Amino acid sequence: MEPSVYGLVVLIIIILIGSACCSGVEAAFLAVNSIRILEIASKQKPKSSANQLLKLRKHLGRTLTVITITNNGFNIIGSLILGVYGALVINSSYGLTLFSISFYILVVLVGEVLPKALGTRFSVQIALLSVPILRILHTLMRPFLVLIEQIFPVITAENEISTDEEEIRQMAKIGSQKGLIEADEAAMIFKVFQLNDLKAKDLMIPRVSAPCLDGSSNLEEISKLIMADNSPWWVILGDKVDKIQGVVPRERMLAELINGENKKLLSEICEPVDYIPEMIKADQLLTRFDKNHKGVKVVVDEFGGFVGIIGAEAVLSVLALSLIHISEPTRPERIAVGGLWVKKK
Repeated sequence: MEPSVYGLVVLIIIILIGSACCSGVEAAFLAVNSIRILEIASKQKPKSSANQLLKLRKHLGRTLTVITITNNGFNIIGSLILGVYGALVINSSYGLTLFSISFYILVVLVGEVLPKALGTRFSVQIALLSVPILRILHTLMRPFLVLIEQIFPVITAENEISTDEEEIRQMAKIGSQKGLIEADEAAMIFKVFQLNDLKAKDLMIPRVSAPCLDGSSNLEEISKLIMADNSPWWVILGDKVDKIQGVVPRERMLAELINGENKKLLSEICEPVDYIPEMIKADQLLTRFDKNHKGVKVVVDEFGGFVGIIGAEAVLSVLALSLIHISEPTRPERIAVGGLWVKKK
């Protein structure tokens, strides 16, 4: 069969398509968001394209080796064949030089620049579409891959999907700036991480400010006090400061007064105390409130001494205040801390 211009054009098209596909897939694999693929894979069957893509992405060095070998096959071997074939078709040395320069420009633009831009832009779609072909190439090149991995062990390194607190913070910040998530949602994420840095002693009402009553007093004696003070919980003390007999909600004392139980002692109506250490972290404290729905807990130091009280509102206010600062132009004068409404500094 005599060399012809038609055969030359077909050979050019094959090389350009092969090179473009390899370049686009390589760019897509490097640009694809693993978290996004993991999200898609979780909604599909185990043998779906997304799950297979995760496996290929896990051994990224091996996958990129397959793509590189294929791409160089088109670019180098294809170019050598094309050069020989072009020399037979084009008799003029000037024409052959012009053809070589033109082909180089086509490879750079059509075979590299454009497909890589598209691969980056549509990374998820292109990466998913390439999975079946890459699996076939993996199988065909396995003996060669094993040899290369013996020479360059770094290729076998696995890429685990992972993230950390700072990365999540940055993603939330970028998402908020780009308008992909609401500003209050980003602020809430930041505050959730802050819970791990705060301790009970940072959020509690200290003992000197905690609402306390003498357990030997009866309801009649303290009726005016609880009418004037709207603190939801009171600590009932014994004969010593650190001797706590229990805690009692304000509603319970008001209900007893309405029922005519004026002479009943506070020590008789108080509830058992739930003690927590002052160094417990705020996120762990939320779990304690979830298991025990009592509205207030007594905070103690390392020696068991009474240092303050805290309510679930104190922990939740850390999250809620992020929304208040965003939604309200002026700062609220009072906030819930430790189950009490106190003035904000």
